[in-house]
Amino acid sequence: MNARPVWIAALLLLPAFAHAETAASDPKAVKIADQVMQSLGGRKRWDDLGGLRWSFEASVNDTVRSSRRHAWDRKTGWYRVEGKTRAGQPFLFIKKLGTDEGHAWMNGNAIEGDSLKTLLKRAEAIWVNDSYWFLMPYKMRDPGVTLKYDGEVKNGGSTWDRIAMSFENVGLTPGDHYWVFVNRKNHRVEKWQMVLQGHQPPPDEYTWEGWEEHDGLWFPTAHKGADATTIYTRNVATSASIPASEFSAP
Repeated sequence: MNARPVWIAALLLLPAFAHAETAASDPKAVKIADQVMQSLGGRKRWDDLGGLRWSFEASVNDTVRSSRRHAWDRKTGWYRVEGKTRAGQPFLFIKKLGTDEGHAWMNGNAIEGDSLKTLLKRAEAIWVNDSYWFLMPYKMRDPGVTLKYDGEVKNGGSTWDRIAMSFENVGLTPGDHYWVFVNRKNHRVEKWQMVLQGHQPPPDEYTWEGWEEHDGLWFPTAHKGADATTIYTRNVATSASIPASEFSAP
């Protein structure tokens, strides 16, 4: 699984200002993005949410290849991710997003010095990827995002509005391009296509499905691709806050 969606962590800590997307965005696409936010539970509920937990799992042919557990305090910016490396080595990274503050443990051993800096960069990259698979519909109007209406798509009695998303000087891979398919009837994101920076068309395509409601907000739990790959963003839990102890030593 090589999808690495763009996101800049510092922007996640800011409130979502109206018209925060680039000036090049067109009004019709921005209106649809607002309808998506309303269908998710509304801007106020999202801005008021204090804590969020979820798991990210990549499965191929029903075999889970990787699994990580996340916790994010949206008010303080502290973030925690734990899982295992491809070699089976357990890791725990704790980082304050948008800063150099943080801690890391491998096999239960605290990491320091240059190795810590490297692992904190890795934590940021994991955050960029795993959170975008989970939360992209909430972030369509983030600063640096360009939204363009790219026509309607019809199939089997359903109609989707297709929104092209590109990025202006933000994220780890600002050359990524996405096409988001929004169901015209319920304003829900139901799939996306992507051509990532350095890749060539045709785009990869994944669903957005298995939506669950938590505290009045809706979150996807599965993204199915055509190549027998499924990305799970599940085990969702919302809370008013996350205890500070969760961002300290194991």
